[in-house]
Amino acid sequence: MHLFIVGGETVETELRRKFGAAHQYDFCPATAPDLPARLAAADVLFDLRDWPQLHYERPRQPLFYDTTARSLAQLFHGEEPPLGPVFGLCALPTLLDRPLLEVTLLDSISAPALATLCADLGTDYRLVADRVGLVTPRIVCMIINEACYTLQEGTASVQDIDLGMKLGTNYPHGPFEWANAIGVARVYETLEALYQDTHEERYKVCPLLKTMYLRGESFAL
Repeated sequence: MHLFIVGGETVETELRRKFGAAHQYDFCPATAPDLPARLAAADVLFDLRDWPQLHYERPRQPLFYDTTARSLAQLFHGEEPPLGPVFGLCALPTLLDRPLLEVTLLDSISAPALATLCADLGTDYRLVADRVGLVTPRIVCMIINEACYTLQEGTASVQDIDLGMKLGTNYPHGPFEWANAIGVARVYETLEALYQDTHEERYKVCPLLKTMYLRGESFAL
């Protein structure tokens, strides 16, 4: 298949590893002058920008959006429906290349198209509710946020918290290692979107994490 990807620079390696070498990949800058022609040549589209907008091009191919920070319902609120099937997926770094592709639907009519498309891409998938944060990003970012509260209170160090989480839960990364791999800014933005969507205290961003985000810093591991 010919995969057309906009805004996927941070997950290019993961995308190629996830779907394999049998496909053709076209990573395209959003400002490319030949975008319409490259778009038309593709079999499936991925718009992984913070504010995806490929549907304004009116494509008919299946279209995946990164819906970590906003749901498909939010993206298409007040918009004309797309011409082709539209899906949401989890595209945060470290969370894309997994056995199951985490996806959402804009409408149930597109479910058969999703099954066919995932078979063509060579991946199993898990359908989740069309909600901000999906499932895995919501859990991982909340763990990182709680770890930030622990660090802020001086209860333990970054290294102690990371080691304790890996040994105690068998997670592949400690929370701060994971925050750096995902990107502190992406973690902050996901939590902020979750809090604005739900107003639940468990998603309220820790002041330490917010400071790290504002300063453009990563955690010293």
